[in-house]
Amino acid sequence: MQQSVSLSVEIPEDLHTSVQNYLEVHSGWSQDRLFCAAISLFLMQNGVTQRQVSRIYLDSLFGQQPESNKEMIRSKF
Repeated sequence: MQQSVSLSVEIPEDLHTSVQNYLEVHSGWSQDRLFCAAISLFLMQNGVTQRQVSRIYLDSLFGQQPESNKEMIRSKF
């Protein structure tokens, strides 16, 4: 079973505004889903070939709830 980690990051205000606008228009997406898709796609495009990363990307893209989200363990950075 995979574990989830909660992140707290600072992003540029313009990027945050764009994310919020996107989420308002696309009600099927959540901020968590969007960031999982974006981070996993970035990793795949930059040479990460782990099957788990590909699975997270596909699950995020198609709206599936990954196994890791069923039981979440949160820690703060």
